[in-house]
Amino acid sequence: MEKINKRKIFNDPVLGFVSISDELLFDIIEHPYFQRLRRISQTGLSHYVYPGATHSRFLHALGCINLMQITHKVLKSKGVAISKEEERASLIAILLHDIGHGPFSHALESTLLEGIHHENLSVTFMNILNEEFNNELTLAIDIFLNKYPRKFFHQLISSQIDLDRLDYLKRDSFFTGVSEGNVNSERIITMMNVVDDELVVDSKGIYSIEKYLTSRMFMYWQVYFHKTSVTAETYLIEALKRAKQLVKKGKNVPSSDVLKYFFEKSDFVEINKKDLDKFAQLDDSDVVSALKLWQANEDKTLSLLSQFIIQRKLPTSLIISEPVSNEKLELIETAVKKLYSVKDAGYFVHQKELSVLAYNDTQDPIRLLLKNGKVLELQKADNQVLVKDLRKKITRFHLCIPREVYDIK
Repeated sequence: MEKINKRKIFNDPVLGFVSISDELLFDIIEHPYFQRLRRISQTGLSHYVYPGATHSRFLHALGCINLMQITHKVLKSKGVAISKEEERASLIAILLHDIGHGPFSHALESTLLEGIHHENLSVTFMNILNEEFNNELTLAIDIFLNKYPRKFFHQLISSQIDLDRLDYLKRDSFFTGVSEGNVNSERIITMMNVVDDELVVDSKGIYSIEKYLTSRMFMYWQVYFHKTSVTAETYLIEALKRAKQLVKKGKNVPSSDVLKYFFEKSDFVEINKKDLDKFAQLDDSDVVSALKLWQANEDKTLSLLSQFIIQRKLPTSLIISEPVSNEKLELIETAVKKLYSVKDAGYFVHQKELSVLAYNDTQDPIRLLLKNGKVLELQKADNQVLVKDLRKKITRFHLCIPREVYDIK
């Protein structure tokens, strides 16, 4: 029988070499459920603005493993007891934290599976993998769901200063070329510690934390909420919604069998094994291939939306401080109906609220470990510089209007 080398090293262009020496971890990476993440974009359609942003969820997950391995070493060096079982489980939990993402990550999260969040899908995937691997993922699932009493393990995976954020900010900054997100992940990790089984940061790292929080805020406004990529993702969502409506009316909407499955089914209150197996076959390529076909669809709305996305002929988009009135939007929609000869202009005219709260001091706040051993919440530190302002939610409005009727605004 051919032996498989279970010790692997991945070359990560952002964080360097990622070593996988645990056989179970390697087997999970090799599983088709996880391999699908190679075909899921990390940043949706951000490459429409930043051409280099074509990196995958697969690469992000490997980066998170790297950061978790570094964190284990740092915490152990500070006297934090971590068993072999906890070490393996936390690595599995961070590896699988995004396994439930669908095509183009967040863009289509509530479109194909209405009302189902990607984290719920991640847990469902984990439970099935747990059965396949003889319940060896049980502790990892408990950590992911915050059911394990040593809370810091969950905080490393999901909190206001988790390893997920420390990786994606640095990674997305690298691939987009937006320097504002280039946080010093390892510097922050070296400042981490544990008190009463909760994650804390050495007080001398306060300015690294403030830099991290501001970097995340700027990455939202400059990358994740960039007006053009938001418009592209909005039109992508509308194209999928239109296709789904047409399929339910019995219209001809060519697509892959797996994409058609999600068009034909609408009740996803409970995800069954068949749903999950179908979802595990779905990736970005299904959507792109369908859009290419739909450019010539007999339905004018679907055809136009698909052309605009595939050919990147996007409407005018704006980020504004005050929303446009409903009366103005109705005037614009009336003009669009005439322009495109369609009955419903709502597919082409959109206004949505965008909000960013850089630091939430009411929900699991970041805690500082002072030299005297006391623990203090970040916002209460005397030497903080920016935290007071970072606690304020910033809200703007995204507006996209076909260029031909832009003057009506």
